[in-house]
Amino acid sequence: MRREGSAGARHDRPEEPLRTEFEFELPRGFVDEAGTVHRSGAMRLATARDELLPLRDIRVRENPAYLSVVLLGRVITRLGTLPSVHDGTVENMFASDLAFLQDFYRQINAEGHTRAAVACPHCEQSFEVELAGSRLGES
Repeated sequence: MRREGSAGARHDRPEEPLRTEFEFELPRGFVDEAGTVHRSGAMRLATARDELLPLRDIRVRENPAYLSVVLLGRVITRLGTLPSVHDGTVENMFASDLAFLQDFYRQINAEGHTRAAVACPHCEQSFEVELAGSRLGES
């Protein structure tokens, strides 16, 4: 016997399509060998494979902090006009951009979106901000 319940209710309202790729803008930008600065890019959602394969990497085994570099090199799908992005690209980013990407990765993979709830320090009013595509100091 089939039970009606929450599963039936899901069909009553349209579901949002699953987003698997998210746009971002780096705070400083990656500078390539020609001196070109690349700021805008995209990151896809990570798969279990993305998180497991780097654990086999000798660099990660020798230095666990390298995990985020290898992982980000797998999930960043586009950065400026670079033909490809890999762990070597991530290795040569400014520390502030690496920290931004680590936070961005956590946000999209844990929450599934790039919005964050914040409160004004002066009036304490709560609101949401969009993390993707914004530069430091912009809202």
